[in-house]
Amino acid sequence: MPLRLRLTLWYGTALALILIIFSTILYVVTARSLRDAVDESLEETAEAAVRSLEERGFLPLINEDELMSQFPELARIDKFFQIFSPSGTITIRSPNMKQHEMPLSRQALEVAYTGRRLLEFAKYPKEPPLRLISVPIIYRGNLLYIIQVGTSMDSVEQTLNRLLLVLLVSIPIALAVSLAGGWFMAGRALRPVDAITLAAQRIAGGDLTQRLTVPASADEIGRLTNTFNDMIDRLETSFRQIRQFSSDASHELRTPLTVMKGETELALRRPRETDDYKLVLESNLEEIDRMTRIVDELLFLSRADMGEVKMERLLIPLDTLIEDLHRQASLLGQEQDIQVVLRATAPTVVLGDELRLRELFLNLLDNAVKYSRPGGTVDIALTIDQTHARVSVTDHGIGIAQEDQSRIFDRFYRTDNARAHTKKGTGLGLSICAWIIESHGGRIEVQSKVGEGSTFTVMLPLAPSHQLSASNRKIKKSVSATGRSA
Repeated sequence: MPLRLRLTLWYGTALALILIIFSTILYVVTARSLRDAVDESLEETAEAAVRSLEERGFLPLINEDELMSQFPELARIDKFFQIFSPSGTITIRSPNMKQHEMPLSRQALEVAYTGRRLLEFAKYPKEPPLRLISVPIIYRGNLLYIIQVGTSMDSVEQTLNRLLLVLLVSIPIALAVSLAGGWFMAGRALRPVDAITLAAQRIAGGDLTQRLTVPASADEIGRLTNTFNDMIDRLETSFRQIRQFSSDASHELRTPLTVMKGETELALRRPRETDDYKLVLESNLEEIDRMTRIVDELLFLSRADMGEVKMERLLIPLDTLIEDLHRQASLLGQEQDIQVVLRATAPTVVLGDELRLRELFLNLLDNAVKYSRPGGTVDIALTIDQTHARVSVTDHGIGIAQEDQSRIFDRFYRTDNARAHTKKGTGLGLSICAWIIESHGGRIEVQSKVGEGSTFTVMLPLAPSHQLSASNRKIKKSVSATGRSA
């Protein structure tokens, strides 16, 4: 069943129940009010009649002619009266009373002997019911007469019938109008959902450029539309990255395979010396090492994306780590006649995984050495501000173009200058660096100019115990220095 129909049926059912309950309560309350008004009028009339009989001296004997002459109001059109003897026989009856024998009921007689009044109904075939009140007249402690005042319930019944007719006619009309309005409003409310469905169908066909028009109101549909558009943005970005990743991965893996295949085919064309085969095998081994490194880094990134890489959260003396990495980077730089200089350092403690941080900075230093020119320098500096440690690695090499700086952390992305400068590298190192920095709650900034070099600045949050650890390590260093001088 369509959602629009379900909403309309639910709304119509709820409204029908509300209307029925309201109409029932209205009918019952109205009927009770009208009948109470009739009873109140009968009681007032009966009390007035009894009081007049007592005050004007008609008791103990009542003369009908004298009574009717002095009280013509007793012959009112809407009411009639009867006066019964203690035995229940009719003594006097009003002239406007229809020709019906209306004896005093046994219950009314019994109640009259107790000195109480009684309200009751009387019914004749094919006529509206009558409402009666029987009031005893006590004279000198004895029951002298029973006066009974009655009226027809015809007007009350007509009023209730008209009310019932109005309710029976108006409820279906109101329900039909409400259902039509509910159907229309449900259609308007669900129209954006239909648009989302159509867009999803087009997207399922491969068109990821589809976007929904965001309504002006920030209601549930507006939030759903924004969420859907954001989801499509992420999907489009993900698919684009996946296509780029597949293309780059294929290229990076195809190149060494092509080299290996070409060298192997060339070596097998004719018999060669042992040294020639050895050179081919060494070249193949180098390409195999490169593919192995690519696969290992891809496996690491895949596990990182799935949250399977465990990160330790330990206090790490960052200055000691940087000093150690400086020594390793100096050895890397000697092979290309590049000097690695530690410009500044400060006692710093961060919270993180030492192995991953070592991999992060070693990767940055390796890139700085790799893309520097022979005879150049690579500068390292460690400084701190109020909340972060800042580690900058600066080279004076080929640099990165402005338009490429936003993409250098994409997987397999390498600029043309980088590929021309060195064939080594997989294009995954900076992606791993970005993941490590993000996992530690830090960020990285890049400043570079083509032909002048690049500066990568890593900012990591300081550990909560940074101040205490820094002070303790300063004391240890001063003690060690004193011992060496002695």
